[in-house]
Parts: sequence; C-alpha cells; structure tokens
Amino acid sequence: MASLMRTAARLHLTLARTTVRPMTRSMASATTPKKATAAAAMQQPSHFDASEHPFFPDEPHRPIIRTAIPGPESKKAIAHLDKVFDTRSLNMMANYQNSFGNYLADLDGNVLLDVYAQIASIPVGYSNPSLLLAATSPDMASAMVNRPALGNFPQHDWAKILETGILRVAPKGMDQVFTAQAGSDANELAYKAAFMWRRGQERGGAEVAFTEQEMASAMNNQGPGAPDLSIMSFKSGFHGRLFASLSTTRSKPIHKLDIPAFDWPQASFPALKYPLEAHAEENAAEEQRCLDEAEKLMTTFHSPVAAIVIEPVQSEGGDNHASPAFFKGLRAITRKHNILMIVDEVQTGVGATGKFWAHEHWNMQDPPDMVTFSKKAQTAGYYFGNPELRPNKPYRQFNTWMGDPARAILFRAIIQEIERLDLVRNTAETGEYLYNGLESLAQKYPKEIQNLRGKGQGTFIAWDSPRRDEVLRKAKGEGINIGGSGERAVRLRPMLIFQKRHADIFMEAMEKVFQS
Repeated sequence: MASLMRTAARLHLTLARTTVRPMTRSMASATTPKKATAAAAMQQPSHFDASEHPFFPDEPHRPIIRTAIPGPESKKAIAHLDKVFDTRSLNMMANYQNSFGNYLADLDGNVLLDVYAQIASIPVGYSNPSLLLAATSPDMASAMVNRPALGNFPQHDWAKILETGILRVAPKGMDQVFTAQAGSDANELAYKAAFMWRRGQERGGAEVAFTEQEMASAMNNQGPGAPDLSIMSFKSGFHGRLFASLSTTRSKPIHKLDIPAFDWPQASFPALKYPLEAHAEENAAEEQRCLDEAEKLMTTFHSPVAAIVIEPVQSEGGDNHASPAFFKGLRAITRKHNILMIVDEVQTGVGATGKFWAHEHWNMQDPPDMVTFSKKAQTAGYYFGNPELRPNKPYRQFNTWMGDPARAILFRAIIQEIERLDLVRNTAETGEYLYNGLESLAQKYPKEIQNLRGKGQGTFIAWDSPRRDEVLRKAKGEGINIGGSGERAVRLRPMLIFQKRHADIFMEAMEKVFQS
C-alpha cells in the first residue's frame, strides 16, 4: 500500500504538467517504428502529422512478438487457471501490470497493439496515470471498503459524485440516472421502468393504488399483476445475457440455447449495401421496409409493446449500421403509438464513434426516453429525463448495491481524462484517417476487406472477411489484438487514445496478414 501511495504522489506531480509523462513501465524495449503501409502512406501527406503529440510517450513504439501466442509461460498459467475456472472462451492470457497505453502484454514478453480493448471497454489506456491517481484517492478507498447499499444508506456525497461525473455527460434531454452493475443489468432495469410506466398509464396515473387482485396475481406470475407486455428488439441485436435482456438478444444461438425466454417480438434491422453512396436508393427502400415492419409489430403483436430497444450500431450481431433517417423514423413511430424508445449505448457510448454518445449522430430533436450505458464508462445504468419513469413506490426499482460509487468515481476520472486530452475529437480525426487508409487497402485487397463500414463514426469501423477467424489469428502473430462480430465481421474497438501513429502500425500489420 505504501508503494502504491508513493506512486500516487509521483502521479500528482506528473499530471500537473501539460504533457502526460506516465511512469516508466517494466516492459520489453521497443523498436523503432517501420515505414507505414502503402495504404497509410498514401494518406500521409493530407492527413498524417509527423509531429502528432503522443498521449503516452512511454508506451512501446510498436508491437513486440517473441513467442507464439500463447507462449510457454502463458500455457502454464492457462493450465493452472483451467483447474478452477472455465477457460474455453479465453482469447489470451494477459499481464496487466506490464500493459500500458494502447499495448497489451502477456506472460511471454509479447506486447500487442490492442484494437479490441477488452471488448470495447477500456477507454483511456492500460495503466492510465489519471485513473491510477483516482484509484488511490481517499474517496475511492472509502467507497471500496464501505460500499454502501445506495437505496437505503447512500453516502453523503453521492449526489455530488453523480453530478460531477455520470450526469455531467448525460445525453440531451436527460437529467436523471439509475445506476447499475453491468450492461445487461442496465437494460433489464430500463425494461422494468418501461413496464411500470406503461401499467401506470393504463391504471390511470402513478397515484392510483394497486388493487388486491393485482397484488395477489403478481405473486402467482399471472395477470393483471404480471401483465402481458413486451419489449420489441431487432434481429441481430445484442442487449445482454440476463433473462429479459437475453430475450431481446438476437445475435447468436449460443447465447440463448436452453434458456427460457419471453415471447417478445423482433423486427428486421436494415441490411444495408456498401458502399453506401452506390446503393442509396436500395438502402432507403430497405430502411422503409424495416420501419413498416416495426410499426406493424408495435401495433399488432399479441403482447402489447411497452418499449423498443435498439443499438446505434448492432455490435455483437456483426457491426450493422443504419442511417439517422431510420432512427428518426423509429422515434416518430414510437411517439405515434405511445411506446418508449430505449437506446442501448453499452458498446457505442463514451466517445467511440467520434461523438460522446453515438445517437448524437442522428441529430434528433426528440431524444430517446432512456439511454443505457456501461463498458467504457466502467460502470453502468440508464439515463432518463421524464420524471414519470421513476417508479411510483419505493423498492420497485431496487437491489442491495444499486450501482457502485467506486466505479462512478472511476467514470468521473475517465470523463476528466477525455476532456483534458480532447479524446472525442481525437477519435473522430483518427477514425477518418483510419477509414481512409482501410479504403485504400480494400482497393488493393478487395477479397480481404468487404463491405467496409463506419465512415464518419470515429474508430467504430468494421468489414466483412471471408476468412475472418484466420485473419484474427494471424493478426496476433503480427502483434495486433483484434476481434470479430457476427459471422464474418472484423471489428475495430480501439481505445480513445488510439492515434494516427497506431493506425499506421495496425494497417501495416493487416497488410502482412492479407498477403499471407
């Protein structure tokens, strides 16, 4: 602990300077960067700034590959872990003490440029000095060792923590939050809020008392206390792995097999053709078809729809996009039929698309009713503005923790770091540079990069690959940790500190993979 506090004291001095000079890491020495890929080099005159200021000057200059992945030490650690924990979904065994900035280390001296970032959940880099500083603060220590049951015994400064952190970046039209533990949890709680709101309306208002029949039937999982209502989701969408959230998840069977599910509707999500500019008329017709189908389901499904839930970009389901016009159309339909709109920003939120919230790209005058968040926020919950979305009685939206002040403090530090380094703007600019470079690579390797998408969406970029799993595996051998989604998509989920220099390294490595 004393060592940790000494580190914190050094970081206080470090962060007082304009330039971030993180503490030196005990990592393998880095090599001098090689020339950029041909694709990136073509963009260099108009985009790349050789004087680009690195956010993490002490991070490796480029990946280091010393052994196969996993190497001998990692294999030993995996075998040990497998005795007590299921390792069948393991991607690689990491050493986080030796991971820094954009780079993820393992136990064998390998250091990978990480453009997957713990499934899109690391916002400002591994071992970020600002977050280490927040982690050693007295506020954090108190929150961790005296974790409050927030519904019953909130800490005295909980309102201040929310107002200076989570609510400081609340989406337009929203000034309240219900905090949660994880993305699935956030969606489940939003669904509960939607159902309670709907039944309150049907009952005649929040002040109308529950009947004896409602209370008795609820205990038997029967109506009217347990009403026949539904949440509508979209084909290929992903909203979590708990029971209600899993019923709205439609991405892969493996997520849902053997689990009882609610009989809830799913509408088609637009299957756009790329490049967008070459298929504008077809794509507009496809989006209209999906809007018509969605409205029909909202008005005719046998279990009345209380709310719809939708991702700005369907992430786990294959990185599927739709236009702002589609989402505005959905909003108009939900308003028309008095149905709530929940936007699931668990993966797209906190700067990943070049806006703090991805739905800001839609330029909606009428905001969604609720926005759920997690991942890069390092905490979770849902935002809302309508006071009617608060339950009419205590203990209806309740659990022991109701969130976690320690994680809310961490999100506050993340927000401060994003603002200090202007990382949303950085992500938008780096994303444009990266997309242009990938476009050039797609022209050179059209069989390897198909349906490139995410233009104008920061670094939230993906493409389809006919040999996706092989590409992901070979990328590791070139020092790149990257992920996939859906059946064929290669998806990029770098951190907000990912810069053009990192984009060059990434594209150089991918060109080697495409040539192999």
